[in-house]
Amino acid sequence: MAQLSPDPASAVAADYAACRAAIRQGSKTFFAASLLLPERVRAPAYALYAFCRLSDDAVDDPDAEADAVERLRSRLDRIYAGCPRDAAADRAFADLVARHALPRALPEALLEGLDWDAGGRRYETLEALRAYAARVAATVGAMMTVLMGVRDADTLARACDLGVAMQLTNIARDVGEDARNGRLYLPRTWLLEEGIDPDAFLAAPAMSPALARVVARLLGEAEALYRRSAFGVAGLPLSCRPAIHAARLMYREIGCDVARHGHDSLSRRAVVSDARKLAVLASALGATAFGLRGYAADALAETRFLVEAAAFPGAEGAKGWRGALQRADERTGWVIELLGSIEKRRWADGAPS
Repeated sequence: MAQLSPDPASAVAADYAACRAAIRQGSKTFFAASLLLPERVRAPAYALYAFCRLSDDAVDDPDAEADAVERLRSRLDRIYAGCPRDAAADRAFADLVARHALPRALPEALLEGLDWDAGGRRYETLEALRAYAARVAATVGAMMTVLMGVRDADTLARACDLGVAMQLTNIARDVGEDARNGRLYLPRTWLLEEGIDPDAFLAAPAMSPALARVVARLLGEAEALYRRSAFGVAGLPLSCRPAIHAARLMYREIGCDVARHGHDSLSRRAVVSDARKLAVLASALGATAFGLRGYAADALAETRFLVEAAAFPGAEGAKGWRGALQRADERTGWVIELLGSIEKRRWADGAPS
């Protein structure tokens, strides 16, 4: 296990600073939202995001080698052995792995999702698509909860709900961009039900009322998960609630913009204006002390393995770790999701969103 010093700032200050600089340049949305996080959360969040983005870039690069994912797994081997590769993101990630006892099953699941991307996998059903979203997005939510010391199964389940919702929103937004790159994430059965041949669509992408209905249906699934995820806020320590609210509200706004333009994500890319982002952040700050209570639902079947990997035995329910952590530390809190970290293909939002 890696040698730890009292805090990340003194342990690997230069490495964490390098991760922060990469995030500031590569994802303005996440960087802005990260300012709502307590300082003790911010540094490991930057390191987690940087490692995820590095992994995605390694696979998504047009010149990536066929064994790119296996190379990433080898890097993960070294990280978990406490002897990371000589790179800032690897060293910082190794530090947070050791510091927070991050279960390896979580980053492993992320790499599995990237492997699916590298293989050009398509998705027959909504359930299959959610399995993909669980790996490339819900994993980040689960890892963030672990970084914040939250191991309650209910809270983890809601974190995963939010991750999947965000990923479905990304897919709905990027239909045109993906199609032009030869990628298709919309459930094949939904397309066929609307009379859209998936191969013909990829050969000549075109907007149609039928495609708009598929996009609207996907956003409806995302909306249901955004609602479910809201109930996790009450289980979070107070100081990080603004970030969870901002994450939910800002990503939901992307879907709202797609809907306002007739669910056309083929000829345009959804944009959330800076003014709207500020309004969302203000709303998140105003909602800091509040969260919906009294709702419990099982984890999605597709994310249950993440919850089981991250949760401590006996931590289920309000009397488990959630209650203990709230009593011990209402001020320093928990946050879910990195706004840009689950960008469906890039882990960065270069275009405004």
